[in-house]
Amino acid sequence: MKKLLNYLHKRNQKISISQIIFLTAFVLFITCNPIFAQTCKLSLKEAVLGKTSTLAPNTLHQLRWRPGSNRMYSYVKDNILIGETMKSRKQINLLSLDKLKELPALSNLQVLPMMNWASPNEVCFSANHTYWIYNVITNQIALEIKYPEEAASFDYSDQAKALAYTKKNNLFIAKSGKVLQLSKEPNNAILYGSSVHREEFGITKGTFWSPQGNLLAFYRMDETMVKDYPLVNYMAPEAEVKLIKYPMAGDRSHQVKVGVYDLKTHATIYLKTGEPDDHYLTNLSWTPDEKNIILLELNREQNHLKMNLYNAHTGDFIRTILEEKSKTYVEPLHPLLFSKTESGTFFYQSRKDGYNHIYKCSIDGSFMKQLTHGNWEVTNLLGLDSKEQYMYLESTQESPLERHIYRFDLKNGQSVRLTNGEGIHNGLLSPNKDALLDKFQGPAIPNRITLIDTRNKKECMILNAENPLKDYLLGETRLVTIKSADGKTDLYAKMILPPNFDPKKKYPVIVYVYGGPHSQLVDKSWLYNGMFWQYYMADRGYIAFTLDNRGTSFRGSDFENVIHRQLGINETADQMQGVEYLKSLPYVDSTRIGVHGWSFGGFMTLNLMLRHSETFKVGVAGGPVVDWKMYEIMYGERYMDMPQENPEGYKESNMILKVDNLKGKLLLLHGMQDETVVMQQNIRFMQECIKKGKLVDFFPYPTHEHNVKGIDRVHLMDLVSHYFEEHL
Repeated sequence: MKKLLNYLHKRNQKISISQIIFLTAFVLFITCNPIFAQTCKLSLKEAVLGKTSTLAPNTLHQLRWRPGSNRMYSYVKDNILIGETMKSRKQINLLSLDKLKELPALSNLQVLPMMNWASPNEVCFSANHTYWIYNVITNQIALEIKYPEEAASFDYSDQAKALAYTKKNNLFIAKSGKVLQLSKEPNNAILYGSSVHREEFGITKGTFWSPQGNLLAFYRMDETMVKDYPLVNYMAPEAEVKLIKYPMAGDRSHQVKVGVYDLKTHATIYLKTGEPDDHYLTNLSWTPDEKNIILLELNREQNHLKMNLYNAHTGDFIRTILEEKSKTYVEPLHPLLFSKTESGTFFYQSRKDGYNHIYKCSIDGSFMKQLTHGNWEVTNLLGLDSKEQYMYLESTQESPLERHIYRFDLKNGQSVRLTNGEGIHNGLLSPNKDALLDKFQGPAIPNRITLIDTRNKKECMILNAENPLKDYLLGETRLVTIKSADGKTDLYAKMILPPNFDPKKKYPVIVYVYGGPHSQLVDKSWLYNGMFWQYYMADRGYIAFTLDNRGTSFRGSDFENVIHRQLGINETADQMQGVEYLKSLPYVDSTRIGVHGWSFGGFMTLNLMLRHSETFKVGVAGGPVVDWKMYEIMYGERYMDMPQENPEGYKESNMILKVDNLKGKLLLLHGMQDETVVMQQNIRFMQECIKKGKLVDFFPYPTHEHNVKGIDRVHLMDLVSHYFEEHL
């Protein structure tokens, strides 16, 4: 626009106001018109919220396989539940929002609820304090179960036609118009039917229906021995204290039992899991005959696992099926999958050989056979065919950066890859296992859903989403491989360059870091798993950089366990290998390197700022752990052991003791209602900064928990962005 005006000025052309308005409108039209080159720029709001809203790739919402042999999958579009046949691709409208609203009790619905199939002809959903079963053939309600407004943790059994739920700390079952109260505990520190152990070990719920729905197993968690921890709600007219239970490393832990309720006799028994009381009861599995329950039990030290079998009717311990021990830790994450063709046989996932693989075991403990092998990990077990000739699974067999789906022959051990295309494939296996819905992302592919015949690998694409960023000017993303600090292992990183990158210029760098267990920030999903905010900052002239150090996931136990008893040491050393790579690039301004991360990433931000203060000019640490003695038991003790067992490790990882090293600008952030990393961590760190005369900046978010979500996150990232722009 400026060049055009200058040209007209040189030609002595007079420009009227109307011409200026026309030219401005024309330039704006060109700037964001898809006919022209990518010229739109991400706004901050789009960069923060767009990936899951306005700029989310098109998809098939609520994609499910319909049970039975009709080979139909379903999804929701325009508030209609649509069924699509696998062979002809014929679409059938199964249920609409308008149809549901004809029922007086559902007339206020604004969108079609989240639905699951309860049977071949029935869907189940929750709405208006009622659990509904709706027959899509007769267009009638087959069952409705009412529950109180404060109910939570719903668990429905189609076999029992009953709904288990919690209300405050007690457990209930609604069935046949009656409500059964399984517990009447007045003490709020004793909870029934809720998830336990702070949802570590793959635990996501607290109730478990038996296969035929005759029995309900549940957790009972006693937290009376755990100290109360105060959180303050400053939004009340007068500030209110909310007390939570937060067991810190080395302190007393809660105690858990497993109860079993019989719907016929109304009797409750408890499994005799014995002592010590503070061990972990994880991954509960019913045997197919409902006679027994198998628990994966872990000692508090988390280095000795026992797979124990119990009588579900008496609670008696029967035997230990198998054991696992480790010099570091054992982390059970998956329940068992029982064979339907071989009685007393099940499939078990373990890192016994250093990578997550699948084992075939007997319930009497007589054999344990490893099925999958290799220096790669099974990431998801999808299921087995009816004859159990084949097992279907997702794994990292091609690369730690990819996920593909395989058909594994249980007899000869050979596997066939069913998916094509470099990237991340996630599968939904049909009920009779002859078809697969493959949800696929690649570096340049936002979302593609393909129907695959598992017998002959024939494919049929059912969705190929358009790139929602096709009109936006984004910087180039480069995948980088760097050696770890010990010089032995390849580490993967991504680097986002500014749009219109000029290799002759010098650019500042913002390193975004997490670096902890159960994470992977670099893979071959869309945009290499890049954050939109990183592209937003690249557009402002920064190079955005992220590296997955040793300690992160999907690379085997040796890769992860290197962090044991010394959190922050090897992770930081690996991150510095990435920084040294950046410094070697002629277009990187090594005097302007910043770092940002949240939670474990906040801890890593402090490690980098305080261990390498000469390198990092600016840091933004959100919700950081500063002293692992103040973190909760289950996660903290897995990686650090107890403080009394590892005093030197806790001392070396304590960021408070390294405040003297701070040189650059540091912004600390925290949600004041954080129940994961309590704000005491940040407060203690700031007090030490005061003592040492170190100037830091701090911004609390009064109503938020461990992370800042919703529209307030735009404020958070605006603050972070401005901090880098002001100081870096």
